[in-house]
Amino acid sequence: MRLEDKVAIVTGAARGIGRAIALRFGQEGARVAVVDVREEEGNETVQLIKAAGGQAVLVPTNVSDKAQVQAMVDAVLEKWGSIDILVNDAGICPFEDFLEMSEALWDQVLDVNLKGYFLCSQAVAKVMVEHGVKGRIIAVSSISSEFGGGSQAHYCASKAGINLLVKSMAISLGPHGITCNAVLPGTVETDINREALADPAVRDYWSQRAPLGRLGRPEDIAGPVLFFAGDDSDWCTGSMLVVDGGTSVNLQ
Repeated sequence: MRLEDKVAIVTGAARGIGRAIALRFGQEGARVAVVDVREEEGNETVQLIKAAGGQAVLVPTNVSDKAQVQAMVDAVLEKWGSIDILVNDAGICPFEDFLEMSEALWDQVLDVNLKGYFLCSQAVAKVMVEHGVKGRIIAVSSISSEFGGGSQAHYCASKAGINLLVKSMAISLGPHGITCNAVLPGTVETDINREALADPAVRDYWSQRAPLGRLGRPEDIAGPVLFFAGDDSDWCTGSMLVVDGGTSVNLQ
């Protein structure tokens, strides 16, 4: 197992991509801290990991709140004594036309999607440095970090910020042996976009944009994240790995 005895924190792990990553990590031997504000669904993730023979604990956390993030890190340390891997996946995308977008909504999305990644990364990185852990920090970004969206200005801006945050952390944390990388998914069907994708025309459009001919599944992202979490990526840092079925290279 590629992550045997490693301690991993996965934010946004109650459902979607975060849940798929947490489950995959559990299958690979990691002890997984399931971090999310959705306690009921987070507990479901924990039970799925345990049912597959893994170890997991739920740590309810609002990642945009510094005090809650620190309490989460402290709880993981108390439980398992160290932290080897952090996956930042918690994110929101309430679709809203740019001209109608309120300052409050903008702040909410940037607080969760960007500040949350910063707060979690900083708190965990300090622990890794203190404990001498050559750790892994992985961000789930998006191809929306490179392409605009008329009803996703807040989301696209946050994801673009994540990419540069990861690159900057790679420079700062590299001397400590900590790698920082990002995975950029394309259109993956999750609760964020399920309503929009219920429209057959929208679904067909995004499926056909991908040369591989289908939408992404959360499990499609878990494998690339696992790569960055394991030893095979030991000389990768500051990398942006696009996982989108070829959507971003299809200009038709």
